[in-house]
Amino acid sequence: MGALAQSAGATVAGEVFQNLKEVDPRTFIGRGKVAELRELARARDATLTIFDESLSPAQARNLEGELKLRVIDRTQLILDIFAQRAHSQAGKLQVEVAQLAYLQPRLTRQWTHLSRLSAGAGSGGRIGTRGPGETQLEVDRRRLAERLTRLRRRLREVERTRDIQRRRRVAVPYPSVALVGYTNSGKSTLMNTLTGAGVEAAARPFSTLDPTIRRLKLPGGMSVMLSDTVGFIHRLPHQLVEAFKATLEEVRTADLLLHVVDGSSPTHSEQIEVVERVLKEIGADQIARITVFNKADLADSPLYRLHSEAAIRISALRGEGIEELVAMMAGFFAKLREEVAVTLPAGRGDLIAAARRDGQVLSEDYSDGCVHVRALVTRPMAGRMRKASLPSGAR
Repeated sequence: MGALAQSAGATVAGEVFQNLKEVDPRTFIGRGKVAELRELARARDATLTIFDESLSPAQARNLEGELKLRVIDRTQLILDIFAQRAHSQAGKLQVEVAQLAYLQPRLTRQWTHLSRLSAGAGSGGRIGTRGPGETQLEVDRRRLAERLTRLRRRLREVERTRDIQRRRRVAVPYPSVALVGYTNSGKSTLMNTLTGAGVEAAARPFSTLDPTIRRLKLPGGMSVMLSDTVGFIHRLPHQLVEAFKATLEEVRTADLLLHVVDGSSPTHSEQIEVVERVLKEIGADQIARITVFNKADLADSPLYRLHSEAAIRISALRGEGIEELVAMMAGFFAKLREEVAVTLPAGRGDLIAAARRDGQVLSEDYSDGCVHVRALVTRPMAGRMRKASLPSGAR
């Protein structure tokens, strides 16, 4: 939690822990712990209290009254970090939708002035001038709901655009590989090492929000589209999962996942479980994956608990194990290739060139304005070639 707070720009003045048998419905923590926290905050000149749990609107409000400090919870902190990291139009839209969805149920009794707004405002409440009007709270609720509706509409337009782009990539067609993993596991560093993408690779949580997609050529001539995606975290706020559906679609539609794990972290096993849960939540748990234990240069011990045969130990920063990883990817996709034999019009050189990029052209013989091709390609490419093949009677 301290790392998240520092990532948001806060200076940690102190931490308080409590094992709760049951949550206090009024202040989440017990009365004695509230008093302890208040004294610690005064002694350390703290100006903000962050809870590593989700607080109800009432709990946050009551705690602020008791502590005389601003109080935020884990969800609000993560949303704030996302807001700092968002740069693209889509990323900013996704974050604002998540923030407003979080704020919507919390616009309760936060206003001390509930004066009625009516056509008779400024009349001093004379008889005949009063109207039903709206309280300031009601106005803010309505405006928030209207803005949320507009933002979601714009976000759907962004999703449609990304879907069109995704379909174009599928039509090429290159197989797709998505980098997934716990936040700050080194996905962006690996992306840069593999493709030279030049994406930001900072040692902080959530340095990547917007997906970056680059082509990667594998041994044997096949090319794949490699995408770097947002990092996962323990108890990822559901508002973010909902808002980032368009981004996470790159994960759901991938042919292969590279699950990047910070192998130097003492909690890497727990982080793996978190990622597996999120993958299941977004419907990507059945996609084939290679577990990539990264940061081998920082690990104290060379021993890693490999969860399956499809696992490898690397250092993306130093380039250790990268050739072996690329070979594993090539081996995975080689198993998915199939041999196809078709007769194409001589003018379909584009398909033959695509077959070379996608796999391997075994033979091509030209005769009578046609070309007889045998190739070892992926299933989507084989489908495209068969669809363009001339009927047997026209050969």
